[in-house]
Amino acid sequence: MGTCIICGSSTDGRVCDTHEEDVAFEFRGTSPDELTPGRYYEGTIDGFADFGVFVDIGDSVTGLLHRSEVPGRLDSLGWDAGDEVYVQVTDVHDNDNVDLGWSIRQDDRDFRGHLVDDPSAETDAELPEDDEEEDAETSTADGGTPVAESEAEFEFGDEAEDGDEEAADAEVAAESEPEADEAEAAEAEPEPADDEAVETESESEDEDLERVAIADLDDHVGERVAVEGEVANARQTSGPTVFELADESGAVDCAAFVEAGVRAYPDVEAGAVVRIVGEVERRRGELQVETEELTELDGSDAQAVEARMEDALTERAAPESTALLADDPAVEAVVDDLADAATAIRRAVVEARPVIVRHTATVEGYVAGTAIERALLPLIRDEHAREDAEYHYVDRRPLDDAFYTIDDATGDVTSMLEAAERHDEKHPLFVLVGAGSTSESTDAIDLLDIYDADTVAIDGGYTEEAAGADVLVSPTKAGESPVNTGALGSQLAALVNGDVREDLYHLPAVAYWADTPAAYADLAAETDYSPETLADLRDAIALEAFYQSYEDKRELISDLLWGEADDSLISHVSEQFRERLDTELSTAEPHLEIRGQDGVAFETLDVDAYTHQYDFPPVDLLLDALYRQRDRADVLVGVSGDEIRVRSDDAVDVHAVGETVADELPDAGVQPRGARDGRIEFLSGEKDAVVDAVVDAIADQLA
Repeated sequence: MGTCIICGSSTDGRVCDTHEEDVAFEFRGTSPDELTPGRYYEGTIDGFADFGVFVDIGDSVTGLLHRSEVPGRLDSLGWDAGDEVYVQVTDVHDNDNVDLGWSIRQDDRDFRGHLVDDPSAETDAELPEDDEEEDAETSTADGGTPVAESEAEFEFGDEAEDGDEEAADAEVAAESEPEADEAEAAEAEPEPADDEAVETESESEDEDLERVAIADLDDHVGERVAVEGEVANARQTSGPTVFELADESGAVDCAAFVEAGVRAYPDVEAGAVVRIVGEVERRRGELQVETEELTELDGSDAQAVEARMEDALTERAAPESTALLADDPAVEAVVDDLADAATAIRRAVVEARPVIVRHTATVEGYVAGTAIERALLPLIRDEHAREDAEYHYVDRRPLDDAFYTIDDATGDVTSMLEAAERHDEKHPLFVLVGAGSTSESTDAIDLLDIYDADTVAIDGGYTEEAAGADVLVSPTKAGESPVNTGALGSQLAALVNGDVREDLYHLPAVAYWADTPAAYADLAAETDYSPETLADLRDAIALEAFYQSYEDKRELISDLLWGEADDSLISHVSEQFRERLDTELSTAEPHLEIRGQDGVAFETLDVDAYTHQYDFPPVDLLLDALYRQRDRADVLVGVSGDEIRVRSDDAVDVHAVGETVADELPDAGVQPRGARDGRIEFLSGEKDAVVDAVVDAIADQLA
């Protein structure tokens, strides 16, 4: 015979039948028929369907929370797979299907007790035995029965522990007694002056409470502290409102509870400077401040916090070193720009702003974008307490084109505004890789600028400053020769996080199709990457970059680039690449047309007529391979629909050629796209005239 942890009455288990619904249970059984209908259980979101939510109860049982059980729409809950929730088991069917009911209580503080439902135990419910500290806090002096775990619970002293049911019943009866009449209440109330004195004393204590830096909270678990900083975001759970607070040293979640699902401090939004008083606790291994009081600061108080954060942010965001991975004069010329870009990226992490990496769907783009992502992940894990922070604060999105277009920006702005509206997220920093440095991206970057979203553009090719990125990293802007964007992005990643430096040694060499600089080949050799392995990696990434290019494929690319997968994966994918490329080359080569113009040898290919459209490889990669494998022509011209692409030894300024042809054929709709090494667009009905004019203009330029 035991004592109910809620009311203290005698019961066979740890809680009486009357108060069983006031307790949350952790299920340790293995079969659905071991569940007890009517009880509330801790669960984990397993997945979603049109008709409801699947919730794992324990390790081996899954139930269905039908949408009819949920107040409002499922998507209004804000639940994600893996989230911990509370549900009520309403029925267990003979076929082992488990029906679940809605629980308005979605925080452990909402329940008056927490027990373990272990069918193998002698009683129906036992206290957890794996957390001695928690047991000590929720037990009486003799360790026999847990006491209340929240302010709403009752605490029973030694009399209840000794089985004095009368004392326990008196406690319960006291709760249900009607309030004293007005005269008695007035008599019992303290004088107003005393009330004011108590309130003033409490406020004074809060004001005198010394501020603790967020980075030092680990030393104050269980203590009442004051923290000051800027609200990074505020998210409403089905229980408390959680404010992510950032100061000059870090970030922490602060939970404020009014009632389940009700927004606490509704006027406090992301960006507000606040002071929070509360107790530091550790929940599920993460630090959290249980908010007692939140005050929005203004005037000199807010300015002092902002100045403190600004000074610390400037110092923290600067890269620890500007040493480059390898000796490359063109990259050395832009080391200051690289440092500015690294500072902007690191600062975004500290300020709890997501970093969105937009890169071209090419080998160079994937290598550079993945290198930056790789450098960001450990910084984000160190900076933010959320378990899903690395998926929340960095996102890598391949582009459909070689430019950052208005279509791309419109989608990004839409996602950004939705995140701000639904989750109070700050606007992200956009890092444009291999794009965003020419006039084609001007309108897109202007759209981001209207919404105060900052941009960093890194491009190893020929660039223009017309696009207007806040930070532009380009060797050609500094008067140097073009650099492989993959190599440039790897150098930037090394500055973003020096701790991942050796992880990046092989990346620059992977990004080169031919003529890999000796400095980068030697760097790769330091980590035992042979030329054959580098070539296989390049081919494998080229194939993956083509298929479903709109996806980041974080895990797959990581498996390829960092050896976390068996070598057979690299061999398998690279072999597919070569088979498909060889097929297209053998199809296209017989249809190359040879022509000469003023001493310049040309080969032209009608891409639409003599390639398999929509199959691998894409047009750009096919033309690159054709030009590398043939040495009888000075220039290769690929004609596709309403576009012309030129391959040469970089002596041809394609943009200038396009401008010349546009002047000669004003009715052909000729428009150069990109900088020096871009492409030329035209009206398809004028194809023959445009091709002839392009050949003439190139011959004149090379004469």
